[in-house]
Amino acid sequence: MNLLIKRAKKGDKNAFVELMRVNELSLYKIAKSILKNDEDVADAMQETILSAFENMKKLKNDTYFKTWLTKILINKCNDILRKNSKVIQLDEFYDEGYTEDFINSISLKDGIDTLSDEQKIVFDLYYTMGFNAREISEMLNEKESTIKVRLFRSRNKLKDFFYHDSKGEVLNG
Repeated sequence: MNLLIKRAKKGDKNAFVELMRVNELSLYKIAKSILKNDEDVADAMQETILSAFENMKKLKNDTYFKTWLTKILINKCNDILRKNSKVIQLDEFYDEGYTEDFINSISLKDGIDTLSDEQKIVFDLYYTMGFNAREISEMLNEKESTIKVRLFRSRNKLKDFFYHDSKGEVLNG
């Protein structure tokens, strides 16, 4: 990986393409956790790849390549979210009832969907991508303590989601 990074920094396009292939799945997962729409995910990934290619020589420490690339992606996703915040999604206004069938069909995705956008990003970067709190704080330009609080709150929110029903009663199971 380090050899690919060094070659890409020197302008080797094939090395850069290979770096993007190696990181494609993790970029997709992060973008998908932030953006719900596949077209937006594709746009964010394309913008990230273009920006990384144009700025590859500015990478100071090769060991932080993945962190650097992830930070670019998160910034591109945030740009798309800001642009889309002006668009109203009609389905956000429909209220789904909490039926017994719904409670019985709870999945991890349903639990994660209860997290705020900030919590989802931190949760995904920490548990799915394997970044530590310090790395995440650098990527998001947040204090490490803020990241740890978001992780703590997201774990508690998920615990409550999976162990309590909509009336606050503990679920059997």
